[in-house]
Amino acid sequence: MRSSKDEIPKYREAQVFGRSGGNLAAPAVSAQAVTRNLAGFGTHDWRDHFDGIGKGILLSDTVSRVLQHWTPDGEMRIYPTSVPLSDDLTRRGYTEVIEKRENPNWSPTPSMRERNPEWPLTIPGGDPNNPLRLRALYLSWTYYRIHGTADTRKIGCKSSNGCIGLYNEQIEEVYSRSPVGTQVKLI
Repeated sequence: MRSSKDEIPKYREAQVFGRSGGNLAAPAVSAQAVTRNLAGFGTHDWRDHFDGIGKGILLSDTVSRVLQHWTPDGEMRIYPTSVPLSDDLTRRGYTEVIEKRENPNWSPTPSMRERNPEWPLTIPGGDPNNPLRLRALYLSWTYYRIHGTADTRKIGCKSSNGCIGLYNEQIEEVYSRSPVGTQVKLI
């Protein structure tokens, strides 16, 4: 449990990132302004989900299809995501980043192979057909990742087999700011 208010970092400005052309688009906006944007999505307070910020927090909301990322100093950034296709592919709860890989290889899960036996056993890192693309954060749950995407049309959609996908530019940023041990929750 929290022992004092002094241990809780104050919020800095939230930065919301989208995509326009090939560039990150949205300027930094205050967390208060994001919360008031009723046409968009609601943000979460990490303190409603975690006792401390630790090495950082990744909170993925599978309904609003956004990932909120807090660094240890309290800075929060928001990224649009792709989410699992259906509830049976969606795992919710607490996990953590246990490994990070640049240009990771991709292998379909056993259930993917069952549904799609024609898929290759592995697609090497760096291959343009690799669905993990440039970076992947491996979670303590088997087969679940936060990663880039080969098909950016999937961002904002239910389109994955369980993973959380981000634009490639954004997973590079999240990857660089999320050490092993970063707390993760999918809601």
